[in-house]
Amino acid sequence: MQDALIINTRDLEFQLFEVLDAETLTQRARHADHSRETFNAALDTAHAVAVEKFAPHNRLSDEHEPQFDGQRVTMPHEVKDALDALRATGFLAASKDYEWGGMQLPAVISFACLSLFKSANIATSSYAMLTSANANVIERFGSDAQKRKYLGALFEGRAFGTMALTEPQAGSSLSDLTTTATPNPDGTYSIRGNKIFISGGDHELSENIVHLVLARIPGGPPGVKGISLFTVPKFRVNEDGSLGARNDVALAGLIHKMGWRGTTSTMLSFGEHGECVGELVGEPHHGLAYMFHMMNEARIGVGLGAVMLGYRGYLASLEYARERPQGRHPTSKNPLDPQVPLIEHADVRRMLLAQKAYVEGAYALSLYAARLVDEQNTGESDDARAEAALLLDLLTPIVKSWPSQWCLEANSLAIQIHGGYGYTREYPVEQFYRDNRLNMIHEGTHGIQAIDLLGRKVTMKQGAALKLLARELQRSIDAAREHATLQAHADALGAAWRDLNGTLEALLPALATDTDRALANANAFLEAFGHIVMAWTWLRQALVANAALPGASGAADQDFYRGKLHACQWFFRCELPRVASMLAPLRTLDDTTLSMAPQWF
Repeated sequence: MQDALIINTRDLEFQLFEVLDAETLTQRARHADHSRETFNAALDTAHAVAVEKFAPHNRLSDEHEPQFDGQRVTMPHEVKDALDALRATGFLAASKDYEWGGMQLPAVISFACLSLFKSANIATSSYAMLTSANANVIERFGSDAQKRKYLGALFEGRAFGTMALTEPQAGSSLSDLTTTATPNPDGTYSIRGNKIFISGGDHELSENIVHLVLARIPGGPPGVKGISLFTVPKFRVNEDGSLGARNDVALAGLIHKMGWRGTTSTMLSFGEHGECVGELVGEPHHGLAYMFHMMNEARIGVGLGAVMLGYRGYLASLEYARERPQGRHPTSKNPLDPQVPLIEHADVRRMLLAQKAYVEGAYALSLYAARLVDEQNTGESDDARAEAALLLDLLTPIVKSWPSQWCLEANSLAIQIHGGYGYTREYPVEQFYRDNRLNMIHEGTHGIQAIDLLGRKVTMKQGAALKLLARELQRSIDAAREHATLQAHADALGAAWRDLNGTLEALLPALATDTDRALANANAFLEAFGHIVMAWTWLRQALVANAALPGASGAADQDFYRGKLHACQWFFRCELPRVASMLAPLRTLDDTTLSMAPQWF
């Protein structure tokens, strides 16, 4: 039964159509062919495929991870069966133009559909998600010839895609990449180097794999300014799209991770025999900027994956707590009294409430980010589109990192609710935790995201993005002050936002003159900023629930809205107050971390 528990469909409906008002997107020319009915049809199809094809082998692919015998990679056939079913639905190109076989669905609907696959099976879905991001880079920055050669195959799922950034000696420090791209007389490049931790880097799930590879053209500038981007297919592709000879891309080995075991994590060698051919994407030395388009999309995807794994654990532990009898109320002194379900115990309800606040709040934030993509693409004015892009840029580190931290905590609480059973492989919550632990590392650690947020995002364009977010927060605060039950939340959010801005004012001079010290506690800034954004996300949900509750028809809807209001209250009472202590070391420019000498450890 637990395989079917991949989402609370009532929450999905609430987020899309009550909070984000996704139906209004049908008034825009790009989505004029759609309606609430077509949106629901897409969501129903995605849910059915996720439950029937992805969820059943989630444990199987974890226990039987891919194997490499020196010649080929093998894995359970159910992985390919699921991806074939996904291909058949067209979801790889769900938001793309009709001319590419797409559905022209809004990003927020497409994102919601993809969330169901991530929830059902994060490892199998990763092949498709990487492919979509890969195709988006080629669509935006590739030449017409590259688009003709690759996009049809990628959107149809005949080819899958990767991004090949990381190298053994460099890790996250992309400025230290050494892979080279030497120009050939015919305009192609000879690629030579090694990449590591390349998800989906080799398999037999598709007829081809298109790698997007970062490399250096000899004579280019040092550091990140000298990095270029190349398409490097596993099998060379002819001008008419047919497959040619095998390219000189070799699988050096598989990496065996704690989680995501169904995804091939690879070490790839390019050009061992001097015959690896790649094609330049865009202009030379602009590769990192191009790749960031994919990385930012991947960061949002990582955040969503963290949300859905947390969501799976929450639903599993909620079901367990409702069904498992254990113990008695503290007031019951008679050992012969019947046991009560776990959910009757206050501490279990505390853990369930925390999970609900983390996962439903983070899900709302992820879908809000997707809604910003729609505004960026189809907003009604140039200003609206530019503002959405700027706000999304600011929020991307939060969308990636906050769920990666706190939805993992939700998974930990899910294990705790199961007790000893939760720590066994006979129950699913231990796998959800293992799978989710990777998301704190994927696509940039918390430290990297924190430096990006504090060192660049909050000050970019003279703080324009921060002012935009302040405007949106203030709208919600003003609206909440009109309701007696939400006034305290409005005041608390306003106070936390002022505290953050005061801290930032204290930091700004140091950011310019003593950057190392100013950024030493950037992680605390990321956490505080994320908690404030999450409180705002919950306030937005509470405003909708508060307005809808009086007219709710039936006990189930009333319970749903009351649950939203109570989760909001919990977050404001138990989580938002943490912001003050998070900001304290930043406000004083505390140097405890920075001044700890390496030899003292």
